[in-house]
Amino acid sequence: MRVRQPSSRAVRRKTRTLSAIRVAVRPGRRSQGILTAAHRTIPVVLGRGGIRLAKREGDGATPAGRFRPLRLWWRPDRGPRPKTVLPVRRIGPDVAWCEDPADRRYNRPFRRSANEPGDRLWRHDRLYDLVVEIDHNTRPRVAGRGSAVFLHVARPDRGPTAGCIALRVRDLAWLVSRLGPKSRIIIHLLR
Repeated sequence: MRVRQPSSRAVRRKTRTLSAIRVAVRPGRRSQGILTAAHRTIPVVLGRGGIRLAKREGDGATPAGRFRPLRLWWRPDRGPRPKTVLPVRRIGPDVAWCEDPADRRYNRPFRRSANEPGDRLWRHDRLYDLVVEIDHNTRPRVAGRGSAVFLHVARPDRGPTAGCIALRVRDLAWLVSRLGPKSRIIIHLLR
């Protein structure tokens, strides 16, 4: 009788991707919210304008709606490539996001020269060390309806964002490991 030997390959535990995460404002605190995912409740920081249905460029609001995560952007000089099933892009010193509604590259990444305007993704304050790009205002892109709405690292003082959703770095790393292309990000006006 032959005894079957275990495989020499390591057994990988498959992490299930989240079907949906929900974000809602905390009552009485329009720039603070709660993210709920997989029976976890995570405090988040929202835009200084709270959550709004009619998002406009520069209003400081986090857009309400149903969104998909598109890809993860990460700073390779600040840590190893995160484990995720999302497509991953490296952030280099020249990568920026176009926030100018008059520009044909509006709400898209581009390579920025030193004198060109745009929101640089390569930052010294670590807020964009991990960035989840969501599909807000992408199909179709409408000039002035808001750009560069991400999930990213929160400021140490947990100050409001310009419209993004910000989390502690460990919470964002946990979330990134469980988000997939079919996950939904549902941002509610009311809790």
